[in-house]
Order: sequence, then structure tokens, then C-alpha cells
Amino acid sequence: MQSAGGAKNVLVVMPDAEPDSTLKAVMGAAFGCAGQRCMAGSLLLSVGEGTQFRDQLVEAMDHLVVDDTNKNEHAAMGPLIDGHAQERVRGWIDRTKHESAELAHDGRGQTPDKGFFVGPTLFDGVTPGMAIFDEEVFGPVLAMNRPKSLDEAIALAHKSGYGNGASIFTSSGASARQFVREIPCGMVGVNVGVPAPMALFSFSGWGNSFFGDLHVQGMEGVLFYTRQKMVLSRWDARGERKLGW
Repeated sequence: MQSAGGAKNVLVVMPDAEPDSTLKAVMGAAFGCAGQRCMAGSLLLSVGEGTQFRDQLVEAMDHLVVDDTNKNEHAAMGPLIDGHAQERVRGWIDRTKHESAELAHDGRGQTPDKGFFVGPTLFDGVTPGMAIFDEEVFGPVLAMNRPKSLDEAIALAHKSGYGNGASIFTSSGASARQFVREIPCGMVGVNVGVPAPMALFSFSGWGNSFFGDLHVQGMEGVLFYTRQKMVLSRWDARGERKLGW
């Protein structure tokens, strides 16, 4: 059965995407569960110049309330799972600052005094070869690149060794069709931030996001628990056996 490995889920935002719903979906995909889920969006590919969307994203991150969700009804993001995870994510931010990516939003100061918190963080100008592009942070850190076209965005996605999920935000059916056909992953979303299926469908990770012989859920999951039997029969019209000679 499948076990989720590294994710590196890709979020592709086209220039014709509906702005409000796209921003909400990207925020939820990247920072929901504090980025600690295998379907978290971790690589944002904003096709075109992308400055306006980045500015909107940073503003939304500024207003995201990070706190204990059990005590603060306005909190939209809680803590990481433990102190080790907190230090690991902070280490990723420090490490990436020394590469050529721009720290567009540093969430480390956007946290309560007590607790294992790291706020939403954004690095812009991330490219293949940087650790934050090639590896999985598993925390509320979003890496951003600005490809000039959908073809370039898909080519960048192919440079990742992971293949769990990817989503495109667009108003173009042609762009959506090309993306679905060419993106190298098992679960694909069109204007959906987290393309996680219900149990009726397989959880279909590819590449380093898949371990095992079968995907969980769906028919593959059913077959894992099924003893199959093949029966091959031949009868004549009267239900009597014919010897054939």
C-alpha cells in the first residue's frame, strides 16, 4: 500500500485566474495545518510577471492570525507539531536566506511568545538547485517562481522528484487540459487548492511521493484486500458439453 513521502505539491497560477478565490485557495493549500500535511502546496508558480499576486499574497499573510486555535477563535493557523519541527522549519528559513532567493515574508516574528509556532513564510525567486526547491520543508514555507508561460511552469514541475499533487488556477479550458495531461503527478486540481480525493478514488502519488505496490483508497485499495478468482467457461446453447471431435 502507499505511504506518503515528500510531497512538493505545485500551485500554478495563470494570469487569467479568478483573483479572490485563487488567493484563498493558495493560502489554504500552503498554510492550512501549518503546512504539515502531504498535500500542502509548497511551490507556487505564478505565470507571468506575478508582482500583483505576490503583493496580495504577502498582504494576506500579514493578516493571517497565528495562535492557539483552541483559545483564539480568530486564529487561522496553529503551531507546528513539536519543538523539533519548529527548529527544523526555522533552520530552513535561515538556510534559504543565504541562497539567492528573496525572503518576501518572514513569519518567524508573527507568532505568540509561547508555543511551537512559525508564521507563514514566502521566498520569491526560488529556482531548481536550491534546497527549498529540491526538498520538502513540511511546514508553513512557500517557495515562489515566476515562469513566463505554462510550458515553462510544467517544465519546472518536471524538475521535482516528487509527484503527489498539483493544481492550476485558470479561466482557460485549454490551459487546464494541457496541465492535466502534462503535469507529472498523481492528483491534479483545476481551481482547487488541495486535490485530495474521497475514499472512492485512489490517492495516487507518483515519484518519490509513492512507496509500495498499490495506491491507497479507490479500486487499488479494494484489490489489496481481495482474493481474486478467474473463471474461464464455455457452454453450448443447451448447456451440454461438446467434446469438439
